Amino acid sequence: MISFQPLQITLIKKKISKMEFIKLMNISPSTAAKMWRNEYIAMKIIDDICNKLECNLTDVIEHTPDDKLNQSTQ
Repeated sequence: MISFQPLQITLIKKKISKMEFIKLMNISPSTAAKMWRNEYIAMKIIDDICNKLECNLTDVIEHTPDDKLNQSTQ
């Protein structure tokens, strides 16, 4: 599973609100909502986020193997 939790932490560290982030990135609120729900967004948007925020991919997304998720729910 891909999670955007690192992005939320990055925004807090950079003191950028979610609304400021949406305006800064010029993305739709529905695209932002997808990120907060850990849903698919285009890689181009992730690349733009890294460039605009001057951060690494790991500051935006993280991967958790599916088998770890299955083990934690059993």
